[in-house]
This record gives sequence, structure tokens and C-alpha cells, in this order.
Amino acid sequence: MTELETTLPHITTTETLVRFYVLLSQYIDRCLDEATKRSLPEGEFQKHLAETHTQVTELLATNRVVKNKAETEFQRITTLCEKFLKTPTDQPLKDSLQQEHDVLRIKMLALSDLLAVFRSV
Repeated sequence: MTELETTLPHITTTETLVRFYVLLSQYIDRCLDEATKRSLPEGEFQKHLAETHTQVTELLATNRVVKNKAETEFQRITTLCEKFLKTPTDQPLKDSLQQEHDVLRIKMLALSDLLAVFRSV
């Protein structure tokens, strides 16, 4: 892979979106599984999530519709995670987190496939 391929805007944006969805998925995993939470200190994880959120916001600045969708999703998932961490026995919250996790998994798979196509061109 040449240096040019890794700096094309559509590749950079797709890579960043994949990372964004991976981190949101990991946030849910960290809420639902104590062993996963111990794999990386909370401060370090939150730093990665915040940095990636900022990158997504900057990369999508020219596309308000997609930017707003990503921001809404970020707010919804982080709010659910924060609520669940306060009340970890709340089954409806846990179910909502599982549903969000399933949606994120589908998005990650689709974006990963798209990224592979972009890189192969």
C-alpha cells in the first residue's frame, strides 16, 4: 500500500468511522463485562473515545446530516452507558445496550468491508 492510499480523504474518514464505532462498542462491552473494563484503564479509554469523537466531528464538518447522525448516536450510547453504570441491574437499560451493540456491529462490518474495497482500488 502506498502512502497516497492511506491519506485519501475517503479512506481516512472510513477508518475513523470504523474506529469510532469500535470504541462505542467497546464502551458498551466495558459496561456489560467487568473483565473487558479491566483491559484498559478507564481514563485511557475515555481519552481514546474523546479523541476519536473529535476526529469524526472534524472529518464530517462538511456533511451536516451524517455529522448529526454520528453525534446523536454518540450521545445516545454514552448516555445509556452512564445510566447503566449507575444502575447495573436495570434490565431494560441492559437490553437497550445490547441492541445498540448489535447495530454497531453491523455498521462496523459494513464499514470494514467498504474500507477493504477502498484500499484495494
